[in-house]
Amino acid sequence: MKPVVLLIGRLPQVIGNVAQQLQHLPIEWLGAHDQAEVIHQLDAEPRITCVVMGAGLDDSIRGALIGVIASRRPDVSIHLKDRRSGSAGLVPFVERVVQPMVLEQLQPG
Repeated sequence: MKPVVLLIGRLPQVIGNVAQQLQHLPIEWLGAHDQAEVIHQLDAEPRITCVVMGAGLDDSIRGALIGVIASRRPDVSIHLKDRRSGSAGLVPFVERVVQPMVLEQLQPG
């Protein structure tokens, strides 16, 4: 079974683009761009193993989302992308975050 990763970003098309660029990885991608969608995804998909949040969201929104995620799903790791690398840095960041999950999938047993 593929691990499930929730991508959170300001713009839905950016999140879709990231998932498309990383479709070669054995991961199921979900997306959200506001608090209501984050809550829906967390409640609807118990297999989410981690959350990756883009840097385009305002800090107050990112903080609120961290609180929502941590309270609803304390079992899920949360990864925040830096702002310095810009939008071009999102795909490489996501890839670095999920790489251990991909390697774990390849391990026998």
